[in-house]
Amino acid sequence: MNTAIKILLLPFSIIYYAVVSIRNFAYANGILKSTSYPFPNIVIGNLSVGGTGKTPHVEYLIRLLHSKRSIATLSRGYGRKTKGFRIADKDDNAETLGDEPSQIKQKFPEITVAVDENRCHGIEQLRSREHPPDIVLLDDAFQHRRLNAGLKILLTDYSKPYVYDYVLPSGRLREPRNGAKRADIIVVTKSPAVLSPLEIRRIESLLKPASYQKVFFSTFQYSSLIPLNDLGHAQNLSLLSLNKMAVLMVTAIANPSNLELYLRRHAKYVKALSFKDHHYFGPKDYNSMIQKLDQMLGTKKCIIVTEKDAVKMDISHFENVPLYALPVEVKFHEHGNDFDQEIEDYVRSYTNGN
Repeated sequence: MNTAIKILLLPFSIIYYAVVSIRNFAYANGILKSTSYPFPNIVIGNLSVGGTGKTPHVEYLIRLLHSKRSIATLSRGYGRKTKGFRIADKDDNAETLGDEPSQIKQKFPEITVAVDENRCHGIEQLRSREHPPDIVLLDDAFQHRRLNAGLKILLTDYSKPYVYDYVLPSGRLREPRNGAKRADIIVVTKSPAVLSPLEIRRIESLLKPASYQKVFFSTFQYSSLIPLNDLGHAQNLSLLSLNKMAVLMVTAIANPSNLELYLRRHAKYVKALSFKDHHYFGPKDYNSMIQKLDQMLGTKKCIIVTEKDAVKMDISHFENVPLYALPVEVKFHEHGNDFDQEIEDYVRSYTNGN
């Protein structure tokens, strides 16, 4: 968004700022009610509109905790065609759950995946089950003020920290920057693979965390490509194999720039085709993908998508095209063990180590 448009939108941002500030004041002072729950419930959210890596961080917490305790994830299920509370089963897909919950259920079939626009109602439904989960992880519920989560984790993008942003619509913030003070933990995501102590201190000085807040830094680590159809390799494809291939990168995520930069470092040639976040692909989209791939030079070509987009792909449109998903995991920089300990200490405070 250019500067002129931002200036034109500024009056609307002032109105938005005032409305959200009044709402936050009402919750902070008990005028509007927030509900707390006597068991571990963790919110992973952000101040901005998408693009900070919430789902990979939810997956990190699942890997950290699920071996010892039963876990449920709860999210809104953005873009789904269903309403209200729903627990994922074998017949569910991205259309009934939303793309991110569908991705989580596919990767972690042993946990409970639920969706509900009303997070408090969703929690109560989960806890009323015959075998309720020990822990509920709430994806993207930082602004759901009716819930006073036991532990609040706020994510901010290394390249676009919230301290440099403005509220909607002239900026990308869902609420004023001071909303960050509600967080117990702040994670600076998508940071470079190598991060010096000096740079860490610089970012921390920008964020100005409160005395009760801990700041951690994470980065994305990509794995071998997973084939989505039976063309090309039957097994996962090493990223090193891309140095002789032309790649069409197809994404429907908020910020594909990091992924594109990563693929350009590995592939012979990369062309990007981006759709809006949570977009559901239709016949015209598939035709566009095939056309763009056909226009690319070279005999070795493939399409690469994110895991989030893979759950929405109709692979029948790619009978003659190798199609791969690129998995991503979160890796913490130094003091990552301290992050794990913070989470485990919080959970243990409720469960007494059981």
